[in-house]
Amino acid sequence: MTTLLSQVMGAMGKQDLLYKGLKKYFGFDTFKGNQEAIISSILSGNDTFVLMPTGGGKSLCYQLPALLMKGTAIIISPLIALMKNQVDAMRNYSEEDGIAHFLNSSLNKQEIEEVKKDILSGKTKMLYVAPESLTKMENVEFLRNVPISFYAVDEAHCISEWGHDFRPEYRRIRPIISEISARPIIALTATATPKVQHDIQKNLGMNDAAVFKSSFNRPNLYYEVRPKTEQIDREIIKYILSQGKKSGIVYCLSRKKVDDFAEILQANNIRALPYHAGMDAATRSFNQDAFLMEKADVIVATIAFGMGIDKPDVRYVIHYDIPKSLEGYYQETGRAGRDGGEGRCIAFYSEKDLQKLERFMQGKPVSEQEIGKQLLLETAAYAETSVCRRRMLLHYFGEDYNETNCEHCDNCLNPKKKVEAKELLITVLEGIIALKEKQKADYLIDFLIGKESSDIETYGHNELEEFGSGSDEEADTWETVIRQAMLDNYLKKDIENYGILKITKKGKEFLKNPVSFKITKDDEDEDDITSLESEDSEMLGAAAGSGGAADPVLFSMMKDLRKKLSKKLNVPPYVIFQPSSLEAMATSYPITLEELQNIPGVGAGKAKRYGKEFIDLIHKHVEENDIIRPEDLRVKTVANKSKLKVSIVQAIDRKVALDDLAESKGIDFNEMLSEVEAIVYSGTKINIDYFLNEVMDQEVLQDIYTYFKEEETDNLDKAQEELPDYTDTEIRLVRIKFFSDMAN
Repeated sequence: MTTLLSQVMGAMGKQDLLYKGLKKYFGFDTFKGNQEAIISSILSGNDTFVLMPTGGGKSLCYQLPALLMKGTAIIISPLIALMKNQVDAMRNYSEEDGIAHFLNSSLNKQEIEEVKKDILSGKTKMLYVAPESLTKMENVEFLRNVPISFYAVDEAHCISEWGHDFRPEYRRIRPIISEISARPIIALTATATPKVQHDIQKNLGMNDAAVFKSSFNRPNLYYEVRPKTEQIDREIIKYILSQGKKSGIVYCLSRKKVDDFAEILQANNIRALPYHAGMDAATRSFNQDAFLMEKADVIVATIAFGMGIDKPDVRYVIHYDIPKSLEGYYQETGRAGRDGGEGRCIAFYSEKDLQKLERFMQGKPVSEQEIGKQLLLETAAYAETSVCRRRMLLHYFGEDYNETNCEHCDNCLNPKKKVEAKELLITVLEGIIALKEKQKADYLIDFLIGKESSDIETYGHNELEEFGSGSDEEADTWETVIRQAMLDNYLKKDIENYGILKITKKGKEFLKNPVSFKITKDDEDEDDITSLESEDSEMLGAAAGSGGAADPVLFSMMKDLRKKLSKKLNVPPYVIFQPSSLEAMATSYPITLEELQNIPGVGAGKAKRYGKEFIDLIHKHVEENDIIRPEDLRVKTVANKSKLKVSIVQAIDRKVALDDLAESKGIDFNEMLSEVEAIVYSGTKINIDYFLNEVMDQEVLQDIYTYFKEEETDNLDKAQEELPDYTDTEIRLVRIKFFSDMAN
């Protein structure tokens, strides 16, 4: 009885200590979610695994026990930015600056000595270290003499190859900890699938850890995916300007894109700064602080590096490029609305982004490539789905979301029509059984539609009765069925085997007793293209990607004007202005020649030659309809691109061979042709006759030239169909000459 009483008193004392510490150090009266239980677990000396979404209060789970326990807590973090941010925050909570320090490559020798002095004096309760710094022998030797309270491994998903930000150095943490001194470990992550969680616990040797999982659902976040088109810069600028002084983050795939796009935003009077690992530490730190102190409204950052900052009032997160995994996407979007307020998450998606990410994986070990491809497929599925995005995200992290409509994503706000697909699911399940549950989704789809691939023939699966059983449906439909079947728990992916499809218990019951199963299907009759002329078909191609012109009435009027001018000048309509240029005009309403020159595909020459009638038409339309123009959305051309084009024009004037010019600029010949096409399409006249006469027969040149003169479109695919005897390069070269002669 006495023992039980002392245990109860001990528990009450610990709880009292927790709440006093919470109030004293952080000014809060209550804990959020699992925080109290997690902290109690650490104070009891247990290894502890914490899976808590961004914004859930992970940091406090190790900061408070570090302040309450004897010794120094070692916090292992991958981001210098995150360390600085958290150390600054902890110093604000305390009267003593030495209470928290970081040890990383940004410090000089004198600063490192000061940090060590504070630690040895007992002032420092938290030491933030990068995994690379932890593994340095001099630091290991030093930490052996320090009384350590516990180790916290932040961003623990970096341990797993299946995590979105795998860091090999993280796999060395356990052996180093054993070398320093064995103390309890708390591993924390905001994003981990069941597979990643298993990897983390196994690698850190904490399989018996107390596990605390919080819901991944962030009900205040709105999710939307938009098609990525040539108008993306304009679309993002327009959105950011509509948000006033609200804080936002734009994620880009490369450092170069970060620098370029930050410059474009600045040119459009947006207080934006770049942030990536390639910048020097002082600039990176300055930009981060400017964002935190609201001297900048927008940070443009790389996906690969991440931000590592804790700003509660980020109101929107825009992905310029789709990330390489759903974990990465979830973590980055999680930086929005951390205070529980509004948070809009808009991602721009194109298949080209995925192809680019796949190319980045080339040269890596085969197993790493396979993992990377699976992660990309999950991202593509999320981007392309028409079901609730929240449901898909939560399902990915092993959490069920059973609401029929979350009312906070683009798919739920604009639901697609649902159709019965019970028979299709039966076909899928029978196909998986026929393949003995040993194949992935893409193989199954090829099998169902009857595609004679080399793998299918090698395994003899083309001889099976089920081969081609789904040939009356498109591959896209089967992808939708498989995706929905996984969401409804009829199927699951065996992650250990790179995504092999397995039938669940529920799926087996469905086969015995089929019930209603519905999938969303896009309307096939949204656009009737059969009545369009050839030039309209080209326009539809542009509009399908970009969402069409903002003002279809003006677009139609400008198309009529273009046709009238083409007859008068005896040139094809596309020579005057490309359909994509008309579409841009119908979006931004240029009413001066200067504004017209900023339209893609329109330069000074073309604006002077053809522009007046168009800007008169636009001006009249704007006045008659009281249209408010987005005249501030002028997208400045990035300087280095302009320099490249200028140097190409100058080289052509000197009659430098185009293949030699490409080599000197470090680009391939096709890229060179694209640059030259952009130059002539924007209205600059050039003369490449010297090069054509050297590489092409006059008869070939004349034949292709005549084709473009008589044709209603300059579409390359159509030209290749009509001119099968000539190469793609020959056609492009003559098209450049024709355009320069006729349009400029």
